[in-house]
Amino acid sequence: MGTPVVKIENLVKRYKELVALDHFNLTIEEGEVFGLLGPNGSGKTTTINCLLSLLAFDKGTVEVFGKEIRPDSYDIKKRIGVVMQNVAVYDELTVYENIDYFCGLYVKDKATRKKYVQDAIDFVELNDFVKFYPKKLSGGLLRRLNIACGIAHKPDLIILDEPTVAVDPQSRNKILEGIQELNRQGATIIYTSHYMEEVEQICTRIAIMDKGKNLAIGTKDELKQMIKKSETISIEILDLADEDLKAIGKLNHVYEATYENHTLKVLCSGGKHNLPHVLEYLQSKNIPFDRVYSELPTLNDVFLEITGKELRD
Repeated sequence: MGTPVVKIENLVKRYKELVALDHFNLTIEEGEVFGLLGPNGSGKTTTINCLLSLLAFDKGTVEVFGKEIRPDSYDIKKRIGVVMQNVAVYDELTVYENIDYFCGLYVKDKATRKKYVQDAIDFVELNDFVKFYPKKLSGGLLRRLNIACGIAHKPDLIILDEPTVAVDPQSRNKILEGIQELNRQGATIIYTSHYMEEVEQICTRIAIMDKGKNLAIGTKDELKQMIKKSETISIEILDLADEDLKAIGKLNHVYEATYENHTLKVLCSGGKHNLPHVLEYLQSKNIPFDRVYSELPTLNDVFLEITGKELRD
């Protein structure tokens, strides 16, 4: 295993009485699409700002590309691309001029910069809008411009903070496909989002943060194995007696069974054949049933069990 792209050790950041980061640790390897999940106030943005050396911290170390990063670490910073949640472009510049300006902060050779700017325009599919000013763009196109400005200089590490907020589904899919393509081209990605389905779709590993701490880390499958619930079974039943509900609650691997609004809900922990066992019981008691659903745990289930709250709380 090579040198990690990002290595954060024992990071502490306080705002007077508030502890924003509480001995936080994180390692990100080259080539990962790393998801950083946490509710508002969990410390995600503070982590990113410390990682970029935009914020002084009280304790700990932050290394990027094997070197400790400082405010004047320009050799490191030029290898990083940042796309923050709030769109940061110049209203008085056109689409082309904005991308050219941000690329020019890192790439001084004019011929190289021209090629890089065109590559970025092609990548986010803004060729038809190069002469437009930002105020004339839709929310989705504005997000794509924001991404182009952040990645035009072809960085090795790209930080994307909520890049799909308030965009239409088509633009969201374009953005997600673009992130995966950047990764295939060799970039390491740090991705924060409030949309669990996005994180499940594109991230190779995920950290769950809350109150400045790293509560859990792993692949989506590893995280799902950390929680009690392994399957949720829902069965539509017109009538179910209390004794049958109690009996179902005692089946192997069942830890909770409820019956409301003509729906039996069975929560299972472990086991691979839970649904057949429940159906066998219903059939043995000649209990008629209608539609049957079986759901595996989602990242939202993991987040709720580990933090005690919804991601969007």
